[in-house]
Amino acid sequence: MTVNAMKSSAVEFLTKPFRDQDLLDAIHQVLDRDRIARQQQSELGELRKHYESLTPREREVMALVVSGMLNKQIAFELGTSEITVTRARDAEDAG
Repeated sequence: MTVNAMKSSAVEFLTKPFRDQDLLDAIHQVLDRDRIARQQQSELGELRKHYESLTPREREVMALVVSGMLNKQIAFELGTSEITVTRARDAEDAG
């Protein structure tokens, strides 16, 4: 029964008799996890919104930036100048 409960995302499995404080602690733990999950979902939504506001070229630059490439390498890869890459990165930072 405990294994099935944990597989179903149970946070705590209380056996009877349990102390009221154990139940309250489990409830607080669930509420904390839910608050963190909601905050992460909100932050992810903001990131998606910013990403969607980028131009296709800025998205292309961003993909190369997060892969670890330097501005000079990105410029060479995209056949553009380093200043253009810098401006695209600045636009991403401002977004």
